[in-house]
Order: sequence, then C-alpha cells, then structure tokens
Amino acid sequence: MNLPNKITISRIFLIPIFIIVLSIPVDWGEWNIGTNRLPVTHFVAGMIFIIASLTDWLDGYIARKYQLVTNMGKFLDPLADKLLVSAAFILLVELDLAAAWIVIVIISREFAVTGFRLVAAGEGIVLAASNMGKLKTVSQIAAIAFLIFHNFPFSYIAVPIDIIILYIALILTVWSGADYFIKNWHVLRDSK
Repeated sequence: MNLPNKITISRIFLIPIFIIVLSIPVDWGEWNIGTNRLPVTHFVAGMIFIIASLTDWLDGYIARKYQLVTNMGKFLDPLADKLLVSAAFILLVELDLAAAWIVIVIISREFAVTGFRLVAAGEGIVLAASNMGKLKTVSQIAAIAFLIFHNFPFSYIAVPIDIIILYIALILTVWSGADYFIKNWHVLRDSK
C-alpha cells in the first residue's frame, strides 16, 4: 500500500473520532463569538474535520506528483470523502445546524454516485472524480466547517455565510451528480 492510500485510510480512521467528539454529551464549555456561541466540542470536532479534509488534498497531491495513482486510491479517496461528509452532515442535522431535506438530497446523490461506481467496477471500469465533483466536495467541506464553527469568523456580522455556502454546496451537489450521470450513462446502458 502506497503513501497516498495510507493517508486516505487515516482519514477514514479520523471519522469515528470526529463523530465521538461532536456528539459527546459532555460540556467542555463554550466561547462567545460575535452573536453566536461556539461549544468547545464543536471547535475540537471542527479542527478534526479540517485535518481530515486536508488529507484529501494531500493524498491526491502526493499521488499525482509521484505518479502513485492506483485503482485502490481512485476507489478509496471518494469513499473516504463520502463517509466523512455524510457523517458530518448527519450530525449537523442532529445538532439542528443544517436542514434535514438538504442533507437528504446531498447524501442521496452520494449514494447514487457510489452505486453507479460499483456498477462500473463490476464492468472493470474505474470512474475517477471529475473537476465538478471536486468543486462539489470543496463546497460541502466549506459548508460543514462554517456550520460546525457556528459561522465563525462571520458571526460578528449578520450575514449567514454558513447557510449561503450550504445552499451553494446543495446546488453544486445536484449539478455535479447530473453531470456525472450524463457523462457516464454509457456504463449503465452497456452493462450486462
């Protein structure tokens, strides 16, 4: 197993730690930031989420720079992203920081694309992430980070940047999903 794949697996192992920290019922206190309060557990979970998200960039950079791109990496990297983002969004609904219907649409798209990739894999085809898919992932990560951090640093002004980015992520998620299916429809059409 090469270094980029090890980094991807480390991202997968960070997910349960992130979930535990964000969902523990222990009160570690909170900070007043602008008009919002930021629980310390949310701050710690947010930092874990950001570190895990940065490993997505790091593993891809190393894989491309040192020509270590593998089919395993093409499979594991988007899977790790989906697991991290899905866990975060579900917890944000639980914490009443994100609307359930938005999260349902986003996670449904992720399941649909993952299922599509499984069909392609059954045909011996590995479908790598597109640029639109990468932009979608970045917008989802940004939305989650702003939501976990309770709109910091924009909590000093009356603009809900976290919600605006969440809607941008929703639009890009639907758009990239449609683009993905349109560009790769031949895989389903020609499958046995």
